[in-house]
Amino acid sequence: MPARPYALAGPLIPAATTMVSAWDIPANPLTDQSLDRSPRGATIRLGYRIFTDTRREANAYTYANVSCSNCHLNAGQRERALPLVGVSAVYPEMNRRAARMFTLEDRIIDCFKRSENGTGRAAHRLPTLEASEVQAVKAYLDWLSEGYEAGKNPPWRGKNVIAPDKVIPVATLDPTKGEVLFLEKCINCHGQDGQGVQIGDKKAAPLWGPESWNDGAGAARIYTLAGIIRYAMPYLDPGSLSDEEAQQIAAFITSKPRPAYPFKRDDYVTSGPPPDAVYYRRAEN
Repeated sequence: MPARPYALAGPLIPAATTMVSAWDIPANPLTDQSLDRSPRGATIRLGYRIFTDTRREANAYTYANVSCSNCHLNAGQRERALPLVGVSAVYPEMNRRAARMFTLEDRIIDCFKRSENGTGRAAHRLPTLEASEVQAVKAYLDWLSEGYEAGKNPPWRGKNVIAPDKVIPVATLDPTKGEVLFLEKCINCHGQDGQGVQIGDKKAAPLWGPESWNDGAGAARIYTLAGIIRYAMPYLDPGSLSDEEAQQIAAFITSKPRPAYPFKRDDYVTSGPPPDAVYYRRAEN
């Protein structure tokens, strides 16, 4: 990378930067000279490659054409785009969907199963805590988290959410309004068919259809997806959408078909699915 035309927000790419920052990785283990050629360094580098090219590097557990970095932009190092710098320090933590404490490995496995639709293969070969791919991603996230206080959320975590007073009830959202906004605001990168447009060596992940994340993924929830859209999109003018626009677009995307997560019956068993988990509601009907 040439000299940055912007200042970092702490360790992160600022949320307001546009597509020009898409290739900027502040902490890149492939080029960081402090990492030696030890087994640890090799595992961290593998974890980074899995994170940024999941289908190629972790094919056994990836059925979707989705990489971790499609949601966690700039390899998990972009402000208000689900940044993961410091995230290892907060685990273990309670996972509401599973109603139990999760380790970081548990969370990584869940992402393989849901966001990368690892359950889409007929044999359902699922990753384990000991799987080399899981341990490699953990090593990369641990490397990004060195020096952060255990048990304390980094200040940038949880910022890509719709403010409670701006949340629109799911029943009043209109996917047809969202479609109009999608065609106006999103197709430069995602295409009219939502399957992604090639921009250099990057391509947006499919937003629906057989190669997208499955209906048990976090991004299959309206408000979760809307939070990502609100602050990280459109990539050419991030943060320009209103809270309502982000939610209407999310309602449109989550109205589309996607692979079914086969273990939804095991989710939200103590509290029931939240109102924006619309694929769970449809399954009940």
